[in-house]
Amino acid sequence: MKMATITKIFFIYFLFLSITFAARSPVQVDAENEDFSYKGNAENGPGNWGNINPQWRICNTGKLQSPVDLVKVEVVNLGILEKFYKPAPAALVNRGHDIMVRWDGDAGFLKINETQYKLQQVHWHTPSEHTINGKRFDMEAHLVHASSDGKTAVIGILYTIGLLPDILQTKLEKDLIALADKEGAERAIGIVDPNIIKLDGTTYYRYIGSLTTPPCTEGVVWTIDGKVNSATSGQIKLLQNAVVNGFESNARPFQPSNGRPIKFNKPLVFA
Repeated sequence: MKMATITKIFFIYFLFLSITFAARSPVQVDAENEDFSYKGNAENGPGNWGNINPQWRICNTGKLQSPVDLVKVEVVNLGILEKFYKPAPAALVNRGHDIMVRWDGDAGFLKINETQYKLQQVHWHTPSEHTINGKRFDMEAHLVHASSDGKTAVIGILYTIGLLPDILQTKLEKDLIALADKEGAERAIGIVDPNIIKLDGTTYYRYIGSLTTPPCTEGVVWTIDGKVNSATSGQIKLLQNAVVNGFESNARPFQPSNGRPIKFNKPLVFA
């Protein structure tokens, strides 16, 4: 075999190895697939999320981060929350760090200031991420919506442990058990009506914040329902057992408000 041919074969093999190594390089990993945790002193804990990936830098440097302590509010009249939900096909997804119901059909929308935000999914945090006057609750559900121009609006619903079960979680019980501790697993759960999620919508908090998980994108319109709901201790335990180990407590510490206005909607009462 001629030397030129050997050299050419070697070059092609070296090029193949280079491309293969580059494809496996951690630099190429999608930001959403990188590891983060909720352990306070860990290298990948909440205080260091902004150092894990350059795309997550705002987690540490942002001035509009969530969650916040809902205190020193401005009482206003924003009107009753306008939501237009409807039943649609859905899937239960174990994302490892939380459990999510994703609507795969048109589940309706939320309307804020004439902008429609289409309902995408709901997931849970235990304990709650938002606090009221420093008080933390046992669980918080996040109903995530997106507008046609890519903006995000989230409704947060707070829960305490009580005798009354949460209707949606009752419906999901068998599916939660089937997906427990299986990161990335998902299964179709049929038609789910978002209206079974108890939501008062007459009293609520409103502020501008961020996603509470990396990449911590800011500009999120937050609405925290003013009515605290009930879920059983067994339901909360089931959610905690379903996530992968280490995420049983998956609440980000509350962030500085940095002078942001926090409004509290209180309907007008006519004598």
